[in-house]
Amino acid sequence: MKPPVRWTAPAFLAVPILAACSPAPYDIVLQGGRVVDGTGSPPVVADVGVRNGLVAGVGDLSNATAGTILDVTGLYVAPGFIDTHSHSGPGLATEELSHAEPLLAQGLTTVVVNPDGGGPVDLVEQRADLEEEGLGVNVVQLVGHGSVRGRVMASDDRAPTADELDEMRALVRAGMEAGAWGLSSGTFYTPGSYSENSELIELARVAAEYGGIYTSHIRDESNYTIGVLAAVEEVIDVSRQSGITGVVTHIKALGPPVWGTAAAMVDRIEAARAEGLSVYADQYPYLASATGLSAALLPRWSQAGGSTAFAERVADPETNMRIREAMVENLARRGGADRIQFRRFEADPAIEGRLLSDLATERDADPIDVALELILQGGPSIVSFNMSEEDLLTLMTREWTMTSSDGGLPLFGVGVPHPRSYGAFARKIGVFVFQDRVMSLEAAVRSMTALPAEVMGMEDRGRIEEGLVADLVVFSDYFKDNATFTEPHQLSSGVVHLFVGGEAAILNSAFTGARAGQVLVK
Repeated sequence: MKPPVRWTAPAFLAVPILAACSPAPYDIVLQGGRVVDGTGSPPVVADVGVRNGLVAGVGDLSNATAGTILDVTGLYVAPGFIDTHSHSGPGLATEELSHAEPLLAQGLTTVVVNPDGGGPVDLVEQRADLEEEGLGVNVVQLVGHGSVRGRVMASDDRAPTADELDEMRALVRAGMEAGAWGLSSGTFYTPGSYSENSELIELARVAAEYGGIYTSHIRDESNYTIGVLAAVEEVIDVSRQSGITGVVTHIKALGPPVWGTAAAMVDRIEAARAEGLSVYADQYPYLASATGLSAALLPRWSQAGGSTAFAERVADPETNMRIREAMVENLARRGGADRIQFRRFEADPAIEGRLLSDLATERDADPIDVALELILQGGPSIVSFNMSEEDLLTLMTREWTMTSSDGGLPLFGVGVPHPRSYGAFARKIGVFVFQDRVMSLEAAVRSMTALPAEVMGMEDRGRIEEGLVADLVVFSDYFKDNATFTEPHQLSSGVVHLFVGGEAAILNSAFTGARAGQVLVK
């Protein structure tokens, strides 16, 4: 498979118009498109003018002059999409991936990084790394609770002392003062799983002082520990106790034991909103999740103290038996070994793309034995096919559900990543709007633009409105995801033009190579 080709669009596809006697009032005019402004209003045919990186006119601009006029008749013009849960931060900080082309091809102009409680503690350094090579998209930083806790307490399975909690507060405050937009947690993962909700409430109060949000990969998306409904309530309680906006990120009902609980999750969130709390969710439009094999199958107590402590527990016959018993239960929660696909494993790339069940059959071994052996070798990342379509659609169509990818920015052709890294936003529109008509185009676009901008507190983008930043995407009726679970390294198609801050990143379906993105500071 060849990597995507970048080329410069032929000049004749854009029509330059030069003013005769005065400077052109617009840099760009998008003429005759179906404007979906992000607010949830139906599309209207209108022109959009851009000047100095801002939207400078919306309506009938047929008599206007501009540096460039693009005829977008029959195409949709929308605000650039905002990914509220992205793992693309590390990739964007590299020379190889700073272009962000897999993100741009989905219509993305802004990504929110450091989700699940992860990312670096020093956001000033991260910002410098991100800006070094230039950015194809805008980046929003979060403070990761798990990283902060790990800095202060390593992998200790205990509550913090008063001094340690103060130290964590100070680190969250430093991140917020460095421009972070909120606090993320991953209470499903170590070391975040070792925290009580009271710890999160205290740290959320710090983020709330700066107008930040709290977004959480909840403690349990299935019935591992406290259950998915109680885990949703934890986010609600953080919002209630701290006054912060709370987001249940990549919301789902994971695994057959909890299929059908989406309606109850909706009831709890809507009750909280009726109470006056600011609670939302985001979601990616797939029936499969992705995580590490260790996170999916190991009991959290077995991971306390890190990899060395874990290996010692495995070496003890009695403890080994307890670990295996928990892994059997957790594999069942995931739907069995034939629902686990390996996506990346540096220790043995040959298993990438294969199922745990097939590998166990080939080795004539129990899937648990195979999984434990792989975990001891460092642990592969996996795709887990574990959701029901009914739950997916129930959660997708709520007015408070934003769109996210939970995807990264993989090197082309390396590993077998979840296709969401290449196609989440295109899939939501291509499949659930154009193909299946599960929701209207204006509702889907709102979930990707004005809604996340409102939740994050971004007052200058997310809508097509005069005076706002000209992050714009122009796409066709053929907007679709092409990435699959077996052939994921395929860009989405259908984006004709895309502008980041008024600068073309895609023009006439070709990447321009522009690095117009910025690290946005709260």
